[in-house]
Amino acid sequence: MFGDMMGMMGKLKEAQEKVEATKKRLDTVYLQEESSDGLLSVSISANRVIKEIKLDESLLQDKEQLEDYLILTLNTAIEKATKVNETELAAVAKEGMPNIPGMDSLFK
Repeated sequence: MFGDMMGMMGKLKEAQEKVEATKKRLDTVYLQEESSDGLLSVSISANRVIKEIKLDESLLQDKEQLEDYLILTLNTAIEKATKVNETELAAVAKEGMPNIPGMDSLFK
């Protein structure tokens, strides 16, 4: 019984290490989001860190329009990055979990 517990603890530690490695890798995964007319583009990491914002000069003429573009485009980029982040981390966590009855439903 004690050996089983030690093996399970080892697997949990290994899973945690894989999750941390995946988090670091997601820092290097970039997603691009662009407004429907191409006047604004955003680059964001899968860990939801904005890396770059590019905008067309014409957006500088209207503050309210620029704010609207930023809100819409940033929210879409963050939503996409969150999906990638959650999918990747859930896959790694599920892979490393020991087979405990009832636990598999947590990662669906």
